[in-house]
Amino acid sequence: MSLGQQLAPHLPLLRRYARALTGSQVEGDRYVRAALEAIVAAPDEFPRDVDARLGLYRTFQAIWQSTQWDDAEATDESGSDQESIARRRLSRLTPLSRQALLLTTVEGFPPEDAAYLIGEDAARVAELVAEAVQEIERQTRTRVMIIEDEPLIAMDLEQIVRDLGHDVTGVAVTRDEAVALAMEDRPGLVLADIQLADDSSGIDAVKDILAEFSVPVIFITAFPERLLTGERPEPTFLITKPFQRETVKATISQALFFDEATVPA
Repeated sequence: MSLGQQLAPHLPLLRRYARALTGSQVEGDRYVRAALEAIVAAPDEFPRDVDARLGLYRTFQAIWQSTQWDDAEATDESGSDQESIARRRLSRLTPLSRQALLLTTVEGFPPEDAAYLIGEDAARVAELVAEAVQEIERQTRTRVMIIEDEPLIAMDLEQIVRDLGHDVTGVAVTRDEAVALAMEDRPGLVLADIQLADDSSGIDAVKDILAEFSVPVIFITAFPERLLTGERPEPTFLITKPFQRETVKATISQALFFDEATVPA
């Protein structure tokens, strides 16, 4: 099997990681392309002593870490509004702790693998994750709307949201309910399932809501590969079913990390 064939199944998940790390589809995909170009340019330098996914993320990490210091030195006026928000967050949270958080709780790497990827030991990874969770939770508080037609899953999501210190505006089970609830009580974050009770789409519900006002959205689906094809507009934040509670917590924190409404004064 060629190296390209080995890497292909892991690209959708790497795009998810890159987008969560940067808070941007465009920027995240740009870093993924840079990593792939580096592999194509020097295939002999690709890590062969680890599995393909770990080697792919390692190459991405090298690209990311080589550029983050230049990005951190840029002024807020030189970038987008989203980049300005990120810089204000990053002044309170080190990039390394965010990487440790995402790699372990969202991407599912064990601490030993995350340590390999960021150049630390496993004990330090655990410390970084704890620091990141505490600081992001302190920085971000909002009101969350849940679009989910499975009662038990909705209850679980609601509990997770409240455990993080957020309020829940309500739970909608159809597209029409979701839009009506959003218009009645505007949320600061939306958690949206893809397939809803009346065979309507959570994606369409979100499109209707975003046509009225801007709000960060996290999609939840059992089939993430259907939304991470690289062939159409794709979600920045995506959770795979069945999900782990820590994954939901980390993704909520990351989505709010880039949201202007929750930036501390």
